[in-house]
Amino acid sequence: MQIDYQNKVVLVTGGTKGIGAGIATEFLAAGAKVIVCGRSEPQTLPNSGNNTAQFIYADLKKHDDIETLFSTIAKQYPRLDVVINNAGGSPFALADKASPRFHESILRLNLIAPLNVAQQANALMQEQDSGGAIVFIGSISALRASPGTAAYGAAKAAVLSLVQSLAVEWAPKVKVMAVSPGLVKTEQSQLHYGDDEGIAAVAKTIPAGRLADPADIAKACLFLASENGFYASGCNLLLNGGGEMPAFLMASQTTQ
Repeated sequence: MQIDYQNKVVLVTGGTKGIGAGIATEFLAAGAKVIVCGRSEPQTLPNSGNNTAQFIYADLKKHDDIETLFSTIAKQYPRLDVVINNAGGSPFALADKASPRFHESILRLNLIAPLNVAQQANALMQEQDSGGAIVFIGSISALRASPGTAAYGAAKAAVLSLVQSLAVEWAPKVKVMAVSPGLVKTEQSQLHYGDDEGIAAVAKTIPAGRLADPADIAKACLFLASENGFYASGCNLLLNGGGEMPAFLMASQTTQ
């Protein structure tokens, strides 16, 4: 299915690397005008052909930066059609070793900041005849144990609840959805899974036989944010390649 985003304006938070850059690139390829934000501008911005993303500085843990980001967009563009609430993440830290300040920082980045972004986006979109779409990037960590990233998993679980509530509050003009990736291969995969051999071993635990690519997540976002996904407001689309192999099967010596 070819989805046309010509003349549409799309904001991808954290769109300069990883999953966010993949999402930005796919929207650019579909003809959208794409804005990415972050705390540092990369040497190379997401692009497709002659279509290149615009970078706007913003530290999303600071509400003043969020307000400035959206006021800049409102001044430079006639409307805002789609927001991909992607920025987030967490380093590995066991819950009993991490400080309260660390936990608060993770919750602010992965829950409070996306809520504040969505609130600002909704304010613009409600004034538009065409409304808009807000897609939160969730995580498989919201749906199963997340050892080493407990606060992150808890924040992503809260995001799924948030999506359902906002979909009700902001309907019918603004639709709100979540896309929850499983394991995704990015330029930082080695931090989680080790070298190429480690990544290959992890891939064998996924029924699809590989980790997701950022493009897999991006294509889901393009569909949900389009008119084709109108009735999906409030949903959580889980993209995990069929799930993770149950531990008892991995431990079993039975051959089939």
